[in-house]
Amino acid sequence: MNEKYKKESASDVVFNLEYNSERQRLIIPEYGRHLQKLIDQATAIEDAETRNKAAKYIIQVMGSLNPHLRDVPDFQHKLWDQLFIMSDFKLNVDSPYPIPSRDVLQLKPDALQYPQNFPKYRFYGNNIKYMIDVANKWEDGEMKNALVMVIANHMKKSYLSWNKDTVKDDVIFEHLYELSGGKINLLQSSEELLNTTDLLRTNKRMSNKITPAGQPKIQSNKNNKGSGKSKPFQKNNNQK
Repeated sequence: MNEKYKKESASDVVFNLEYNSERQRLIIPEYGRHLQKLIDQATAIEDAETRNKAAKYIIQVMGSLNPHLRDVPDFQHKLWDQLFIMSDFKLNVDSPYPIPSRDVLQLKPDALQYPQNFPKYRFYGNNIKYMIDVANKWEDGEMKNALVMVIANHMKKSYLSWNKDTVKDDVIFEHLYELSGGKINLLQSSEELLNTTDLLRTNKRMSNKITPAGQPKIQSNKNNKGSGKSKPFQKNNNQK
């Protein structure tokens, strides 16, 4: 009997099953295992000309698997980079683009430096601290005093948005003194901040049902539609 059509026993088939957990890890799983095997076979080819032909064929297959990337700039460049990455940088072929290296691929970006990691009064936000720093650089005068009062009122508004209760001006002045490093001192000042109701006031839209004062009300004729009576005609005697 031909070996091709030889019947195998069920136990042998189950024993020879290949599980994904036992297979080699895919570097770019989006392309699938068959393409990974093609790249491994191309890497093992000894003839350079045949290996280059196989690499170009694999690039065509990768392009057909990603038709949405055809409109992306440098589409071919990205495919060639992915080809070398999937070969674990072992594929030795002639590339029309610079060949990437493992060191460049594994570079990590520098850590970002945040201005404040743990601010003490988070409900004020970082912008208030920036405004206070700017006010500290200004010379004493009316402009600086006006800016300080704007900052203090905004701090009170931010405090009230975090705590829907009332707050005394002395509390805001103490926080302002602390955040400014002791350069802005309003603790002994006679200035008063805006009222709580003024800071939390919202602009309510005027309803169409409410007629402003001074404008005549327009009566609706809806009630006359179902009565069947029409308004009597009045002749104007002034007409000739």
